Amino acid sequence: MARLGPEVVIDVDCQIVDSTFGAYCAVGRGSRIQHSCFGDYAYCDRNADIANTSVGKFANIASATRIGATDHPLDTAACHHFLYRSDDYWDDATRDDAFFAHRQSRRAFIGNDTWIGHGAMIKPEVTLGHGAVVASGAIVTKDVAPYTIVAGTPAKVLRLRQPARIADRLIALAWWDWSHDALRQALPDFRSLSAEAFLEKYEGVAADPGEEISA
Repeated sequence: MARLGPEVVIDVDCQIVDSTFGAYCAVGRGSRIQHSCFGDYAYCDRNADIANTSVGKFANIASATRIGATDHPLDTAACHHFLYRSDDYWDDATRDDAFFAHRQSRRAFIGNDTWIGHGAMIKPEVTLGHGAVVASGAIVTKDVAPYTIVAGTPAKVLRLRQPARIADRLIALAWWDWSHDALRQALPDFRSLSAEAFLEKYEGVAADPGEEISA
């Protein structure tokens, strides 16, 4: 089951299970999305594998990423999925529904205006703050602070995308909640102004500037 907002594009050969998509979302060819929700304008490129994840607005997810990777039991005698997919092996056995419920409860959270590079992996129960960036091939096992760039395996802080004083102001501005029309009016400034100059122009404007924005 999938619930789609307006202007959503799902490419071919995708597997969508129990997931929702806001407006202007896109899912690349061959991707698998399970038990997840995408905020407005969020997208993933081809062959992404995303499970049990809440994806924020304007999230940029590159190809071949893995988010909310499913896990196996490690404290039992075996870790093979015959333990919980038992009905695949024996007619008189049932699935371990409690295991699947626990797995789905371990959600990953991807903030607004984030960028996850090609081939990166985000583990279950990890939160990426708003504006965070994950380098290609990184494996993220711990939370990432807002507007922070991480890289490596396991991922570690590389540098800040924006200094804290700018990051805090961008989060307060919450431009990702503006209407589609307001974003269009502000497009020239998104393109040409630095983050600080953009803030100086738009701080103090209504939460959805609409007609108040002058491009």
